[in-house]
Formats: sequence, structure tokens, C-alpha cells
Amino acid sequence: MYDITVIGPALIDVLAAPFSMEAMERDSRYLDQIRMSFGGDALNESAVLTRLGKKVQLISKVGADEAGRTVLNYLHKNGIDTDSVQVEEGLETSVNIALIAEDGSRKFLMNPHSSLRRLGLEDVMPVLSQILADSQGAKIVSFASMFISPLFTVEKMKELFAAVKAAGRTLVVDVTRAKNGETLEDLKDLLPYIDVFVPNDEEIASLTGVQDPAENVRILVEAGVKTAVVKIGGEGCLVGTRAGIVHVHAVPDAACVDTTGAGDTFAAGLIAGLCNGWSLPECAKLGCAAASCSIEQIGATDGVRSLDQVMERYHMIP
Repeated sequence: MYDITVIGPALIDVLAAPFSMEAMERDSRYLDQIRMSFGGDALNESAVLTRLGKKVQLISKVGADEAGRTVLNYLHKNGIDTDSVQVEEGLETSVNIALIAEDGSRKFLMNPHSSLRRLGLEDVMPVLSQILADSQGAKIVSFASMFISPLFTVEKMKELFAAVKAAGRTLVVDVTRAKNGETLEDLKDLLPYIDVFVPNDEEIASLTGVQDPAENVRILVEAGVKTAVVKIGGEGCLVGTRAGIVHVHAVPDAACVDTTGAGDTFAAGLIAGLCNGWSLPECAKLGCAAASCSIEQIGATDGVRSLDQVMERYHMIP
């Protein structure tokens, strides 16, 4: 019995902080922190969800290499089911380098030929079909990584999303910035399948060409998304449905150290609220509370330790 099925990448992050371009002007330079962590949208969501008390099944892919074994060991230790994580011979497990600036913003160095970009529909559907055919399977499916893998074209995503909705599951979709100039028009056939769409303000602006987050919420709802949740950084998020838009505030005075994984952590908090049967603003409030814990620590998931910790932040939100 699982609460959520999460689809997307799981990988290793190498974190370097604080980083500036001045660090590139010498042959060597000392930074306060250089360490290994774990990442990938789906791994981040899954790890936070387990710490919020949820049972998670992850559908992902790693290589049959040392990095892949390290990722699988981390998943096991965090109580995340890995039976649906494919191990592929000859594939390099993604190891990303995150360069974290003093203000918490970050830049990534990635290998485009590694596992991050090689998860496709043929990896996901055999397992997902079994989950969807089981009446006791997870009621929420999270597609954590729109635009991460080029193998998931719009047509492939539509096939997956349609299968999830045909099985009567709730579909939550997170997104990263579009890689090939995609617009919202390109996604028009996908949007009616999505129950909760969770872009940040920059990601949705890149799709619509509109900079106003509230207007983008309205555009998404009019395009068929049942609930649009646009993350707006330190201002919290906007939650929009046909009934209107609600502004959910961020935790006040959270100290931003590293924004890596903050959006994934927000999504995990929101999904945990959905599992609890909470209202949409309450779910978004839990997402903001979880994200505030994330940004105060280096690393995508290290800041979230327990439900009690996140609920303490939840009650701080006005």
C-alpha cells in the first residue's frame, strides 16, 4: 500500500558553496563546503514525502555503476520503495555539480547523456500500468520532471497522463524550464489531464511569455488545468481554480542558504496535504512550510527532518 507514486530522476549532487565567478580566476580556490548529496526532482520529492510520513513508490532509472548503487542505498535508507527503479547496464548515473552562490541561488553542471536525460515512457509504463490496474495502488501520481528528459515528448507525456486519469488517479505535475522553446500552446493537449500543476513564476513565464504570476494562474486554469499553483519564491505561492485565486504566504524570515530542491520540497509538502484530504490552500501552506526548511540547509532534502518540524513552520505562516 503506497500513498504516492513518483516518476522522475534520482541522482547524485556534488555541492560547492559559496561559489562566485571569481573562483574560476585561479587554478585552485578554497570553498566553505564541497560535499556529496543526492538530488533529482523525483528523489527529492520522495525523500521529503517519507519524512512527512507518507509511503512512496519511485519509478526511475539509474546506471549499473557505483553512483547508481549509491543512489539505491540512499533510497533504501530513506524508506523509499526501489522495486520500480530500473538499473541499466552501460548507462552513467547522473552526477550533477551544483555551484551555490552566497544568496542561495545556484548553477548546475550536468552530463546530458546520463540517466537524468534517459528516462522514457518505455521505462515507466510497464510498471505504472500494474500500479494503475491495482485498486489498492497509490491514489496520487506525481510526474516530477516535465522537460527534464527529452525522451518524454508531448505525445509521450499525453499517453502517460491519459493512463493516469483513465485509472481515476490524481495527477500532480511539476516542471523545469522548457529546453527547446516550448510554449503553452505546445502543451494544450496535456493540460486538461493535470489535476495540480506546480510551476514557479519563471518557468510558467517562459511558456506563456507573460510575467505576471496571477495572470499566468488564470491562463493555466482557462487552458484546462484543474488547479494551478505558481510558486513565487519568498512571497509564497498563488493557488488558482475556477473559483478564483488565493495567495498563500511564505514562512516569514526564513534564512535562504541554498535553493536547490526547494521547489521539489514544496511539491512534496503540497502532495502530503492532498493525501491528508486538506483544502488546496492548506496543502500549499504545507508546501511553503516544507520549502522554508529546505532553503535553510545546503542540499536538496537535508533541511526537512520530520512532520513535526514542518508543522511548526506551518503555524508560523499568516
